[in-house]
Amino acid sequence: MSTPEQLHEYKEAFSLFDKKGNGTISSEALGDLLRALGQNPTQAEVIQLTKGAGSEIKFEGFVKILNRPGGFSPIGTYEDLAEGFQIFDKDRTGYMTASELRYVLTSLGEKLKDEEVDQLFKSIQVDNKGNIKYEDFIRQLLSP
Repeated sequence: MSTPEQLHEYKEAFSLFDKKGNGTISSEALGDLLRALGQNPTQAEVIQLTKGAGSEIKFEGFVKILNRPGGFSPIGTYEDLAEGFQIFDKDRTGYMTASELRYVLTSLGEKLKDEEVDQLFKSIQVDNKGNIKYEDFIRQLLSP
């Protein structure tokens, strides 16, 4: 159950996504709103949640989604993610190539679209050899 402070925070965030000003958000905005509040739903979870919610979601329905039993899977710890990226860092330099990162993001786990990876790469520093310091990337992923 949510505290009054949490409900206030949820209401503020919800109102930012209420584009029509009618007390609802579109089901397409659900995943973005959940992530804005620090949740980590997978695309599959968002699709499942929107199936039962319809095209518009009221605040009360949104709070039920936030407080659902089991919640959402955590994104993982820094150590978990670093261990996964080290597979691609055979020389233990702390870097992986941008093409390897693109492959991981578009082919493994919850796959991103090329356009989503392009958008993500705009905020990642790639050195002159085409490498990314994956520790910086992980910090960026885990930052609120």
